[in-house]
Amino acid sequence: MRDAAFEVVGKLQSRGHEAFLAGGCVRDLLLGREAHDFDVATSARPEEVQAIFPKTVAVGAQFGVIVVLHRSVEIQVATFRKDGEYGDGRHPEGVVFTTAEGDAERRDFTVNALFYEVGSERVIDFVGGVADIERKVLRAVGDPLERFEEDKLRVLRAVRFSTTLGFAIEEKTWDGVVAGAKKIHCVSGERIRDEVAKILVSPNRVTGFDLLDRSGLLREIFPEVERLKGCEQPPEFHPEGDVFVHTRLMLSLLPEKVSLPLVLSVLFHDIGKPPTQVRDETGRLRFNGHERVSAEMAEPILQRLRLSNAESESILDAVRNHMAFKDVQLMRKAKLKRFLARPTFEEEMELHRVDCLGSHGLLDNYEFLLRKKEEFASEPLIPPPLISGRDLIGQGRKPGPVFREILENVQTLQLEGTLLSREDALAWVAEQYPVSVSNLLMN
Repeated sequence: MRDAAFEVVGKLQSRGHEAFLAGGCVRDLLLGREAHDFDVATSARPEEVQAIFPKTVAVGAQFGVIVVLHRSVEIQVATFRKDGEYGDGRHPEGVVFTTAEGDAERRDFTVNALFYEVGSERVIDFVGGVADIERKVLRAVGDPLERFEEDKLRVLRAVRFSTTLGFAIEEKTWDGVVAGAKKIHCVSGERIRDEVAKILVSPNRVTGFDLLDRSGLLREIFPEVERLKGCEQPPEFHPEGDVFVHTRLMLSLLPEKVSLPLVLSVLFHDIGKPPTQVRDETGRLRFNGHERVSAEMAEPILQRLRLSNAESESILDAVRNHMAFKDVQLMRKAKLKRFLARPTFEEEMELHRVDCLGSHGLLDNYEFLLRKKEEFASEPLIPPPLISGRDLIGQGRKPGPVFREILENVQTLQLEGTLLSREDALAWVAEQYPVSVSNLLMN
C-alpha cells in the first residue's frame, strides 16, 4: 500500500498539484510503526483527481474525498479543506476547499495533522505535531472544546490514541475529554464499538480502561461496569477487593494479544453480581445465579455495540458458563468431553485462568483441564456416532422424540468408553428400549 500511495502522490505532483501523505500514516512513519492506511491530501479538486486516475470511486466528492484504485489497493485522496458546521455532532454539513495549512487546522490532534512530502522526504508541520510526537503528548489542534464539540467521537479517540500510542493527554485536551464524555451518546454504537475495541485489545488496555474510568466515558458507555464499584465480595475468595477491582485486575492478567470477545467476556462476566448480592444466614455474601444474570445484562450491551451474532454468542456463552469451571473435576467423562469440545472453550479457559489469578489464585481446575486435554488429545473429543436414526428405524422403530434421547444416551456411553462399536450400541438399545416400549413412548 505504501508504494501505491507514493505513486499516487507522485502522479498528482507531476500534474502540477500539491500532494502529500497525510494524517496517521505520517505519525506512524515518524514513530517507526507499521502504517495500515496511507491517505493523501492534495490541492487538486475532486474532479481533477478523477481526471488524472482511470479508476476512482467518488465516496465523498461533496466533501472532497475520492478513492483512487491503484495497484489493486484503495488510496483515499482528499482535497485540502475546512469543515463547515457539524450539525449532528459527527459530520460536517459541508466543506470549503483551502490550503494545506487550513486543512491541518481542522484536524483532531496535532500528531494526526502532519504532511509528508514524498520526493524531499520532508515533514510539513503547521501545528507542532512533530514536537508532540517527540514528547509523546496527545494535544488537540486549536481549542479542544471546539474540536470535541464538532465531533463527539473525538473524546473517545483521544483515549484510544493515548492507549495505543502510549502518549500522555495534554491537560487542556484532557479537560475537553472529561467535559465531552456525556455527549458520547450522539455517536453510533458501531463507531463507539470500533474505538472501544482498539482500546481493549491493545496490550496497554489497563491504561485505556483507567482513562475511560477517570474521564467518565466508562460510566456513559458501560454503566453496568461502573456499578461494580463498591460491590463487596467474600474476602476469603476475593482478597483483591470489590468486583470492579477484580475485573480491572483480570484485564491486567490477560496476554498481550487478545480477541475482542475474550476481553469483553472479562469485562461483563460479573456485571450480574450487584443485583444478585445477598447475605446468607451466616452473614456470608453470595451471588447466586450471577453468571446467568450477567449474560442477560450483557446481551443488550452487545446489541448497543452492534457486534456480530457470532461474537455476541461467543461472549454470552463465556459469561454464562464461567462458573461451570468450578465443577469440572466432578464431571463424568462424557460431560467433560462435551465441555472441552465446545467451540468457545479455549477462550473460556483463558477467562477462567484470569478469574482465578485475579481472586483466590488457585489454578487446580485449570491445571486439571490442561491434563485432560493432553489425555484426550490422541483421539477426537467427539468421535463419529456409532449409530444413527436410520439404524433405529432398521430396528422397527418409528421416528419420534425418543430418537434424540436414545442417540444422546448412546453417545454418552460411547464417550465413557462403555460402548465401542455399532454392534454394541444396537444391542444396548435393543435391551434398554424394547421396540414395543419405544412405540408406546412415541404414541
